[in-house]
Amino acid sequence: MIFPAGDWAVRAGVPAGIPAPNPRPVNAIEDDMDLYGHLRTIGGALKGWAIASAYDALAVGVMWLIGLLLIGVPWAPLWALLGALLQVIPHFGPVLALILPALVGLFSGGFYRLLWVLSLYAVIVVVEGFLLQPMFLKRRSRVPVWASVLVPLVLGLLFNFWGVLLAPPLLAIGFAYRERFRSRHGRPPSVSTPVKGGEPGP
Repeated sequence: MIFPAGDWAVRAGVPAGIPAPNPRPVNAIEDDMDLYGHLRTIGGALKGWAIASAYDALAVGVMWLIGLLLIGVPWAPLWALLGALLQVIPHFGPVLALILPALVGLFSGGFYRLLWVLSLYAVIVVVEGFLLQPMFLKRRSRVPVWASVLVPLVLGLLFNFWGVLLAPPLLAIGFAYRERFRSRHGRPPSVSTPVKGGEPGP
C-alpha cells in the first residue's frame, strides 16, 4: 500500500510515494493470543497440581510422624521427613518410605512393633489415595473426586508406573481446559466461587 505525499512533502523533498508498513494479519495475532491462552491454561493447571502434591506430601509426613511417635519408633521425625519426600514417587515411594521405619521398629521393639508400623503404613496409603489426594486436587485444580480415584487406577492398569505418575497432572490439565471451555461459551464454572459480600455465587 502506498500513501500519496502532499504538496508540503514534495516541497520538503520527500518522495512522492511512501510505502506503508505491512500490517500484521489478524489471524496471526489471534494465533499468538490463543497460544498464550493455552500456555497460561497449562501452566496454571500444572501449578495447581504441584501445590496439591506438596500439600499431599506434607500431610503424609505429618501422619507418619504422629503414628511413629505413638508407636515409639526411634528417629520418628527422620522417617516422617523421608516419607514426605518419597511421596512424590508413585508406587515405589511409599514402599521405600516404609522399609527403614519397619526395620528400626523390628529391631527396637520386636515383631509386635513391626506389625504396628505395617498397620500405620496401610492406613496412610488408604487415607492418602482415597481422601487426601482427591481432596487437594479438587481444591487446587477442580478435579472431581471420582476422577482422582478412578483415572489413576485405569491408567495404572494400562501403562503401569507411567500411567499412575502422569494421571494427576493430566487430570489437572484436562479439567483446566474444561473450565476454559465453559467460561468461553458463557457457561457457569463447575465449582461456585464466592462473590463480593461473602455470599456464594449462583
